[in-house]
Amino acid sequence: MITSKEELREYIAADNAWYCPSGAKEKIAAAIVCYPQRELKRYLYFLRKQEYYINTARGNKVKGLLGLYYERRKNLLGIRLGIEIGPNCFGKGLCIYHGGSIIVNTAVRAGENCSLHGGNCIGNKGYRGAVPRLGSNVDIGYGAVLIGDIQIADNTVIGANSLVNHSFAEPGSKIAGIPAKKIDMYQE
Repeated sequence: MITSKEELREYIAADNAWYCPSGAKEKIAAAIVCYPQRELKRYLYFLRKQEYYINTARGNKVKGLLGLYYERRKNLLGIRLGIEIGPNCFGKGLCIYHGGSIIVNTAVRAGENCSLHGGNCIGNKGYRGAVPRLGSNVDIGYGAVLIGDIQIADNTVIGANSLVNHSFAEPGSKIAGIPAKKIDMYQE
């Protein structure tokens, strides 16, 4: 949870660690051509600014309005990108590789350095409010769905198009399938 300007800078820097073009030519090209990575970077920037202002408002009307302003900018860009992530869901270092149908319930809590590859849904089962809790360094493959009152341990890799509907408490697990189960990455 972002509670200071210093933390805001840390979160933004960690989120953008792999998005940053290296030179002036690349930055200009990204702005002109409107690379998807640039738009994803902007989305994460608006998300973090929204988090900062809603977490630090404490009755301050200016900060409250700034929180709404950044929420609106995030939501408008999110509609174009197909991304819906509520504030304070992910720790710093969130990486979104592709836009398109990423939906995260606002009650979800995840650790640092998580990756979303697109086409993800992380939320409840529809009849209960319980949502997944994710550890740090969780990599969620394209099209993976995580639903219900489950816990995913640190350093877990979730395969593409997996349906995760029960907990995986062992750190460093590789899981895949419908429903997801632990797999050995080196099977022939």
